[in-house]
Amino acid sequence: MTKHPCRQLTCEIISIGDEMTSGARLDTNAQWLSRRVGELGVVVKFHSTVGDTLSDNVDVFRIAASRADIVVATGGLGPTRDDLTREALSIMVDRPLEMRDSAMQHIESMFAKRHREMPERNRVQAMFPIGSDEIFNPQGTAPGIDLKVERDGQMPSRIFALPGVPAEMVRMFDETVAPRIMQQSGGGSRISHAVMKFFGVGESEMEQRLGEMISRDREPRVGITVSGATISLRITATADTDETCAAMIAMTREEILKLVPEYYFGDGESFEQQHAVEATLRARDESLCVIELGRAALLGDWFASLGDSPAYRGGISLATTDDMVGLLDVANTADAMTEIQRRFRSDWVLMVDAYPPLDAKPETPLPNADVNLVVRAPGGKCHEKTIRIGGHPDILHARIGKAAMAWLREVLE
Repeated sequence: MTKHPCRQLTCEIISIGDEMTSGARLDTNAQWLSRRVGELGVVVKFHSTVGDTLSDNVDVFRIAASRADIVVATGGLGPTRDDLTREALSIMVDRPLEMRDSAMQHIESMFAKRHREMPERNRVQAMFPIGSDEIFNPQGTAPGIDLKVERDGQMPSRIFALPGVPAEMVRMFDETVAPRIMQQSGGGSRISHAVMKFFGVGESEMEQRLGEMISRDREPRVGITVSGATISLRITATADTDETCAAMIAMTREEILKLVPEYYFGDGESFEQQHAVEATLRARDESLCVIELGRAALLGDWFASLGDSPAYRGGISLATTDDMVGLLDVANTADAMTEIQRRFRSDWVLMVDAYPPLDAKPETPLPNADVNLVVRAPGGKCHEKTIRIGGHPDILHARIGKAAMAWLREVLE
């Protein structure tokens, strides 16, 4: 058996489908996979996108296997004639497809649970190149394929073919593919993740504050991503046991909180500031309503997404303070806030006065403008803050709404 020197593995991500090459669909799978593969310590060196042509698929897989240790592909595993991944892999390694009874039984059971008759065409989804392994799909009828491809003088390239449906792809990668990659790279057999959320700091400043913590060779690894002005730090620990992973993550969390405590607001992939505000209000048995002036109502949407929560009483959205004063038939803005607090029977009021118009060209950043944020406390005292903010129209209103929630959290604390 040929021995290969220990080195960092490389990866290529392949996205399959005419909808990708035509631009009809945004390729979010490749973005997600690149981040997750990188968190496992594997260097993503290439992205490839290919349409639904068999010869092109064979070429793309052949090139990827020749230059990357790990290949992760999404798409082309459905039952229709334009789903060509399994056939392309079969041709590439010159091995025929064979039926896998375990996969066939699972596909049949999925149709039975849905009280639907399985079309004969779905049988093709249980076909695998000889010598490949199945990647179980707990949510759909398209199992994935795990195939090793021999390379002269090098370690075999390993291809993981996954469905294009994001929810299925994510779960299959986390539950099956990631552990297999870690075993190949010599890492531990267990992988655990934790996500910490921050607002109020830019990505470059966050990287500077964290220093060596986000080094690619650190263990646990800390990855940084930004979405809608919110920073997520994803901690990935690999070890032999879940307990060791948990201990490593806990220690890393403590280190991070020592470096950037003032911007942290919670944990979890889907955790946002509205959840942090709600938790604080619930603990205090208090409630909130929101007022949004200008032409946006993001706070109302975000807090409404909490569902039936005793912490949120509702909100209003109006164009100007004059509209609010006139609607309530009061003398001024302060009286209007008092009246809204009374009518909504809320302890706290959060007001954005007001979102600036987004009437510039879509690609043109908007100049800085003053936006007033007001928090009215249960006793009637108003806490005011003016932020000067600008930026791209696609994100400006979200930044203002999140800054308002950060100000409310500061007052609540």
